[in-house]
Amino acid sequence: MPNIPGVESFTGVSCHTHGWPKEGIDLAGKRVGIIGTGATAVQTIQTIAKTVGHLTVFQRTPNWCFPLNNSRITPEEMRDICARYPEILARCRETPSCYVHGPDPRKTLEVTPEEREAFWEKLYRTPGFGQWQGNFSDMLTDRAANALASEFAARKIRERVKDPVVAEKLIPRNHGFGTRRIPLETGYYEAYNQPNVELVDVNDTPIERITPRGIRTSEREREFDVIIYATGFDSITGAFERIDIRGVDGVRLNDVWKDGPQTYLGVFVTGFPNLLMAMGPHAGLSNYTRTAEYGVEWIAGMIRFATERRLTRIEAPAAAVDEWTDHVLALGQGLLMNEIGSWMTGVNRNVEGKQKPRIMRYSGGHPAYREHCDAVAAEGYRKLALQ
Repeated sequence: MPNIPGVESFTGVSCHTHGWPKEGIDLAGKRVGIIGTGATAVQTIQTIAKTVGHLTVFQRTPNWCFPLNNSRITPEEMRDICARYPEILARCRETPSCYVHGPDPRKTLEVTPEEREAFWEKLYRTPGFGQWQGNFSDMLTDRAANALASEFAARKIRERVKDPVVAEKLIPRNHGFGTRRIPLETGYYEAYNQPNVELVDVNDTPIERITPRGIRTSEREREFDVIIYATGFDSITGAFERIDIRGVDGVRLNDVWKDGPQTYLGVFVTGFPNLLMAMGPHAGLSNYTRTAEYGVEWIAGMIRFATERRLTRIEAPAAAVDEWTDHVLALGQGLLMNEIGSWMTGVNRNVEGKQKPRIMRYSGGHPAYREHCDAVAAEGYRKLALQ
């Protein structure tokens, strides 16, 4: 939830997107305010704008959003996809982020402006994360390359939003294209062309408080029937911090991680024997479905190894944790997205202590991460303390 005074005072209907009522909310004809323009907000805005009476979007940080390009799949296409499952899954194992999309080996400035524009136009019409994961290989490491990609994305926003003032407000200024996760949308920008949708930039007119009747900014108070908080989540370490995890001698995990996570393979923490984290910080966090499967299977293999040998205690020595943490931090240097505050760098400005970006994820690509983990298993987990 956002740190805004008066949140509890609103007398209408309100909820965080995380806690959306299972029975739904009747928004037809209602005056609705939504705070946030991240991935969940984008999906919400483009959907509810079709039925609400009036929608006011309170935006602090715009995001680069690209078309999802979903379409109906014919029975023939579905049969073809099912027949190619082994091929598709093999492709996901090859790419850095475990999507079917992999980076184009060319560099942005190696091609002519005409070739570059044609390539980006093709990606713009490609379904899924192709625009992000299938772009030029230097798009997330070279500032000049990233600036060109950002210019293309900005042009697309200007083409789709009729009011030039609104269009400029929807163009990010504090981060380059792809340096935060790109929300995929279907008609999101067109929603702002509707007469019943209003955009409020809280950088210009900050929200002062929630009132019993609505939301008051430095400009004026707006009355609403419904307020939706789409203000993100506490990522990477948040789920672990919500549990009072204690290790040897009662040491708290939250204290160990107060200056940032320290792990071995994103699975182990020194002083916390038998704590095996699936999808922990410093792991190969990419396409979660694919990477979570690998993480769970690797941990299961380790438990099987220990059970067969009647071992009851598994722990990573401090030297292994230091080595892996240093490796992760070194890999993350020079990657533009690690400079930007986002959920991928553990930032949520509504959470105390989560204001500055940190390198939270393994940046070497999932194939390389698997090589590290597979080597540990093949060597009988010798770097671990097993008893």
